[in-house]
Amino acid sequence: MDQLLLWAAFVATSVRDHRASRWYGQAGGMVKPNVRGAFVAANVRDHRTSRRYEVQFPRMANRIRRLFLFHIFVVGLIAATSNTTFSQQPQLKSITYRLSMSKPVSHLFEVSIEVELADQPTSTSLDFQMAKWSPGRYAVFDFAKNIQQVHAASGICPRQEDQANTVTPTVCRPSPLLVTRLDNQTWRVDTRGNSAVTFNYRVFANDLSGTFSQLDARHANFNGPSVFMYIANQKAHPVRLVIYPPTNWRIVNGRTDRATQREWHFPNWDIMADTPTEIAPDWTLDSFTVDSKTYHMMVHSFGDEGGKRSALVRDIEKIVRAQLAMWGPPELESYTFLLHFAADDRSGDGMEHLTSTQIIEPGALEEPDTYQSALGTVSHEFFHIWNVKRLRPRELGPWDFSRPVNTRLLWVAEGFTNYYGHLMMMRSGLWTPAEFLRRESRTITEIENAPGNRLMSAEESSLVASFIDGAPHEQRNNLINTSISYYPKGELIGIVLDLMIRGRTEGRASLDDVMRRMYQEFYLNSPNDSYYLRGRSYTTEDLVRVSSDVAGFDLTNFFNRHARGVEVLPYDEAFGYVGLRVVREALSDPINAGITLKWQSTDAVVGAVRHNSPAEDAGLQQDDELISIGGRKVTRENWLRFLARYKTGDRVPITFKRDRKTMQTNVLLSAPERFVFRIEEQRDATELQKKLRDQWLR
Repeated sequence: MDQLLLWAAFVATSVRDHRASRWYGQAGGMVKPNVRGAFVAANVRDHRTSRRYEVQFPRMANRIRRLFLFHIFVVGLIAATSNTTFSQQPQLKSITYRLSMSKPVSHLFEVSIEVELADQPTSTSLDFQMAKWSPGRYAVFDFAKNIQQVHAASGICPRQEDQANTVTPTVCRPSPLLVTRLDNQTWRVDTRGNSAVTFNYRVFANDLSGTFSQLDARHANFNGPSVFMYIANQKAHPVRLVIYPPTNWRIVNGRTDRATQREWHFPNWDIMADTPTEIAPDWTLDSFTVDSKTYHMMVHSFGDEGGKRSALVRDIEKIVRAQLAMWGPPELESYTFLLHFAADDRSGDGMEHLTSTQIIEPGALEEPDTYQSALGTVSHEFFHIWNVKRLRPRELGPWDFSRPVNTRLLWVAEGFTNYYGHLMMMRSGLWTPAEFLRRESRTITEIENAPGNRLMSAEESSLVASFIDGAPHEQRNNLINTSISYYPKGELIGIVLDLMIRGRTEGRASLDDVMRRMYQEFYLNSPNDSYYLRGRSYTTEDLVRVSSDVAGFDLTNFFNRHARGVEVLPYDEAFGYVGLRVVREALSDPINAGITLKWQSTDAVVGAVRHNSPAEDAGLQQDDELISIGGRKVTRENWLRFLARYKTGDRVPITFKRDRKTMQTNVLLSAPERFVFRIEEQRDATELQKKLRDQWLR
């Protein structure tokens, strides 16, 4: 293969250079050799220019055609050969994963992958790869950085389990196999013709979240992509998972069938990776049934519950019933809510899965704000059963974990889910219509005041998810001024689209109908497009087509302007259909001069500076430490209050530290260019508008 690539490159270069020299002579020295690439590229790009060139230099144009066809032939030959090489994967009989945790305080999971190859294996190696990211959280975290002590051996040692749940290998002396690290996520095992291989490693895990994993003295919690490597090009193969917990620790996940279960069989690696699991001695489990489906609620509390667990079960059941009223019963037999109340004031997350959700709250269950936050997250994540986990954009499964995912539709997958998460809180009776409208008013305020809202579309925001979805940033950046989140932006597109469909059809259709039609067409009724899931994924064009069909009018322009473009959403039209209006008022909050602070202990450090703000004009920048405002020392409690003493046009003296220097500047305060938006009723709403509003907010 390497020789073929070198030969093709040599021939293509030689032909190109030889013919190019003849072109230049025929062209009468019009083009210098050192710019010939730009000349050819420009003429290929511009059809009219190429036609003009063809008329003036017919022989040269014919040679260009022949060279172009030759390049296509070479590239096709290389691609065909490359595909053949990649398709020659080892034939496998079985893959078994074994997960142990012999010393929880070390935070080290012990993973063994046992691979049985064909009786007469033709491959000489196996590649084991660690994912760079995890579905549902699209930033690149490079989970391989926590891998250690990698080794491999021939054969598979039989195991015997005693009643203490420890693992006792029988007498077995496998031969070590050569393991070579190919890159930052891939290890290659030289199989030496063996029909079975055991691959072992340890992975450090001490983060409780919906993306990472944690092992400590209290519990083990894992998310598959951050723990389990996959065999390159073999993710579609069925896998078996066996877990060896510490004594008296119990296991629960969304595919648990019985209390003592320790072994699972999955149709492929992706489904195993999609099954987060909690292992601990002290979690609780409550259950309820709706439409013959069983719903489990696991709660693991690190703080006080205040007797609220029973109420939490009842309220979650209300959310489930509200969402089933829209969708109908989901395609599963049981579903598990994995709820962690960390009580550490920092761990917080929510992540969707096919048969479960993992939710982490930073507070304790007894705290009212934490309780309400948990319900809101449940409503969002449960809606994902349909939207994104089954009804999915084209790029969302199965995945290539060696590179960031790029999809244009996270504003639907997450943004519409944000909207429906809030809507379902109201439909379940947990929010009043007034509470729902206040929440959507805050979302409009957030988006319409964001500088990036006029620079980045919802579609582009989806494409750069790896930059903005919880991504770590060592390099300073300007994303706060140039980006927008697809969560709230998609939420607003969803609510406006819903109201426009309701209004123009006089209540005969809604976004509910669009979502159900999409689910029916692409998940339930389409042929499978991969090994991963039932049905096929959808594209933006599919969404536009189905939405227009349900609405009865062409929505292409709407999506082009507001999802692919950055035009302001038609709030007046949309809310007017239901007798509401969006009112804009100047923000009454204290002037912040365009500064966002992050607090490091008691130090006030500039986290971001808003573009075209007084702070930017005064020369303040990220990581400056504010010492005083108007001669008064800055604290967390007083800095906005000090700024509020000044009025528009005043110059505010600020002392700050940058690197090792103490510096001073004057901030010239200008009128705030930020507004608060409020959704309110129209006093002269018609009966039809009121009827449509009642249908929407029922």
